[in-house]
Amino acid sequence: MMAQSSAELQVRRERALPRGVACAFPVCAERAQGAEIWDTEGRRYIDFIGGMGALAVGHSHPQVVDAVRTQLERFIHTFFGSIPYDGYVRLAERLNAIAPFPTPAKTLLVTTGAEAVENAVKIARFHSGRRGVVVFSGGFHGRTLLTLAMTSQLDPYKRGFGPFPTDIYHAPFPSAYRGPTADEALQALRDLFETQIEPDQVAAMVIEPVQGEAGFLPAPPEFMRGLRALCDAQGIVLIADEVQSGFARTGRVFAIEHSGVEPDLVALGKSFGGGLPIAAVIGKAVIMDAVPPGGLGGTYAGNPLACAAALAALNVLEEENLTARSMEIGERLTTGFRSLNLGTNCPIIGEVRGLGAMIGIELVDDAMSQRPATALTARLVEDAAMHGLLLASAGRAHNVIRVLAPLTASNEIIDEALAIFDESFARVAFLAHA
Repeated sequence: MMAQSSAELQVRRERALPRGVACAFPVCAERAQGAEIWDTEGRRYIDFIGGMGALAVGHSHPQVVDAVRTQLERFIHTFFGSIPYDGYVRLAERLNAIAPFPTPAKTLLVTTGAEAVENAVKIARFHSGRRGVVVFSGGFHGRTLLTLAMTSQLDPYKRGFGPFPTDIYHAPFPSAYRGPTADEALQALRDLFETQIEPDQVAAMVIEPVQGEAGFLPAPPEFMRGLRALCDAQGIVLIADEVQSGFARTGRVFAIEHSGVEPDLVALGKSFGGGLPIAAVIGKAVIMDAVPPGGLGGTYAGNPLACAAALAALNVLEEENLTARSMEIGERLTTGFRSLNLGTNCPIIGEVRGLGAMIGIELVDDAMSQRPATALTARLVEDAAMHGLLLASAGRAHNVIRVLAPLTASNEIIDEALAIFDESFARVAFLAHA
């Protein structure tokens, strides 16, 4: 039964769902197309959350819809481990062809980003015969127990859910705005090898080339090069978690390409499926083939409908040149966001950062202290939503606005969103400094 109103849905949601299932906005989606959503009351919203980064091709892209409809009429599910089908193989071939390294690649399809990260760790451990996994502060890798152990943020993700799997080691992630520097972070990693785990016991390093939940922090190229050198010297598998930063979000198919560094394995998800649940591990064939038959897979891994959607999304990426479009959107947004502080006596935008259209706006109480403006950020998200723009926050202190706009959004939509943001920003900034 469809909810008669957004308010009715919220009442039903609270009765039917556990409290742990959060809901940012008290609306009920009725339909969506491209970068726009309409609720059951007919209100229109510009969607700069994009399914939390899962909709680079936008809502209900016609190619994705047609591909899923065609597959739906053929068959829905077989379980690839018993009865294989062409869609899985074709999708793996497509991904192997765009892998961010020149050596032969192979691809495993799974269902979620967390599942992709877990399988990447499994493969690295089997290949290396080692146990340790190094991750980086601020990283988010999923909500399963292993990926929670790899995730740095305590609230709301980790508190009360332990104990977590062992042999996970956290090292600092560099930040141009708050520190540490790339050199300091690399030295801390070397210190970790001297004090916590021997490097010859480390199976993998797992890193987001642009951290998502931490506030859209790009890893400096020199830091990525330092990691690659350490991994090469110590026989460690370098895993790029591209679940949020991949699929042209940063102006390259994979964010790690900006650094010129080649990973050994890549975890891919979110926008890769065009809105359907599918994820992948793409890796160097010599590493991927280490696991024997039966060691990898899952009941719905590489589901036929999701494969069809992902193949269509890859077509859209190429045909609509979403890598170039990501750069155009990023430049347009960055220029607009950076202009907001001009002429003010109390600037509260500490930094506008990111790669391509993966933009983060860090809000602070004042420029000197860099104290996170957590409450102000929440008010900005609420005010923007009231005026038709959906935004999400991020960062350890939830003081970063992250932009995950569909890469298919028109300039008119982008400019309309900037205008709403400008007006909301002015209102909350005035109240903050009144």
